[in-house]
Amino acid sequence: MTVSQVLTRKRWMLKAHDQHIVVVRGERERFVHPLMKALIWALYLPQYPNSTIEIRIGDRYKPDVVAFAQDPLNHATDAPVFWGEAGQVSRQKIESLVRRYPDTHFAIGKWETRLKPYEEIIRKALKGVRRNAPFDLINFPEKCVNLIDDDGVIHITHDDVEWLRF
Repeated sequence: MTVSQVLTRKRWMLKAHDQHIVVVRGERERFVHPLMKALIWALYLPQYPNSTIEIRIGDRYKPDVVAFAQDPLNHATDAPVFWGEAGQVSRQKIESLVRRYPDTHFAIGKWETRLKPYEEIIRKALKGVRRNAPFDLINFPEKCVNLIDDDGVIHITHDDVEWLRF
């Protein structure tokens, strides 16, 4: 596993699709958690070019990655259009979010993990809930650490990951 020099620091200046973002790794945070946030950000940036990481949105829950409509006049509510989570997410949180935000595209990223157990949790959470946006479940294989070069540029597509869409 070759790790970009950028990822050896506490603050990571990362780039993708002609944008940049700063990711700060917390003192007790596992290396893969901020890495997955950055990968989710870069993976969905073409669809959601105003995505950002770790901002409070006035909800009980704080998304790891979030995007709002670029033109709020064309969006019926102040709800996010995209919400990404990296790592552990409780069933209760998933159920709450999918009910309250039916028009929000959700993505949950897992690191080097079988998706099958999480697939069942998501299917149960979505059962009977009217949704107008997709819900993605992503497995980032360990090789994804190599998708960030020494200049901090993230080179990722859906072909680099295992993913399911509900």
